[in-house]
Order: sequence, then structure tokens, then C-alpha cells
Amino acid sequence: MSTGLFAAAFVLGASTAVFAAQQAPAASSVSDRITNPVAEFAGIDKITGRIITFDVYIDETVQFGALQVTPRVCYSRPETEQPKTDSFVEVDEITLDRKIRRIFTGWMFAESPGLNAVEHAVYDVWLKGCKQKSDVPPPTAAKADTAKPKVNAAKPKAPAQEQPADSAPDSTGDAVAAPSEDDSTDTN
Repeated sequence: MSTGLFAAAFVLGASTAVFAAQQAPAASSVSDRITNPVAEFAGIDKITGRIITFDVYIDETVQFGALQVTPRVCYSRPETEQPKTDSFVEVDEITLDRKIRRIFTGWMFAESPGLNAVEHAVYDVWLKGCKQKSDVPPPTAAKADTAKPKVNAAKPKAPAQEQPADSAPDSTGDAVAAPSEDDSTDTN
């Protein structure tokens, strides 16, 4: 009787292993999605006919003509699988009266650039791919360079009544600009 129980346990274990092996490819296809830090776009200026390619880091904004392009995520697949490259993108237009108007929010697909490309009167933008690295320096490095404190900035300032408000230079002759809290523009 124990051999019958042993055989049943063996058959049950083998069938469980076969079932798990059949389910593994479906689970791994979801995990094979690669999250990339850089989205690569192409844009055309319809007035000049120039097409340029530009890289944008995730959650950063780059201006292309009158458009501001901001990718939120950029997914791709390993090279061994069928290509599937997509990015969730927000595109804003700077109007002639200097207002910002959202003209596109959605998914762009590199394999089908005409499906969800941004078609503007002057500019078109579409996703070319996703990358792990870019020749463009990351925005954190660019911000770190501009955020370094100056040696002269650590000196105490003279009281405001002794120095006129419109004279920016301090005693060393260097202009020291105070950072404004509402200055959140990105100059990528």
C-alpha cells in the first residue's frame, strides 16, 4: 500500500511540475519588459523640412519648436523577443500668447509611428525607441552643476539699506543672483 501512495505522490508531483513549466512562459513575458531611462524621439519641422532626433530623459521636458515633450515611461523588450517599444508621453504647445496648452497625452509606439504620433500644424513628433544611455547628460548632473554653491555666496551680505536694490554686484564685483522659488524651468 505504501508503494501505491508513493506512486500517486510521484505522479502528482510530476504533473504539478509540468503545469508550472507550462505557466512559466506566460509569467516571464510580463517580467521581460525593460524600463528605460531615456526615450528617443524624432521630429519634423514642416516649414524647413528638417528632421531631427532627440533624447529625453523620463519625467524631463524638452522643447522642440513650439512643443514641449515629456515622456513618463519608456518600455522595450529584450533583443531576443519581438520588438515592442512604447512610451507614455505628454506634449504641450506654447501658443502665440505664451500659454501652454496640452495637445497630446497617451501612448506612442515605435513600431507604429503613425498610430499615435503628434501631428501639429508646424511640427510632428513620434517615438523612435527607448534607450538605457544617452549622449545627452542626465538632468540630475546638469542641475548639480548649476546648484553648486559659489565660494562668494557663503559671505554674509551687507544690510539692504546700505546697498541700493538695483546694484547686484557684491564687494568682490561678482553678481550673485538669488534663486527664485517659482523658477522651475528645465533647459534641456
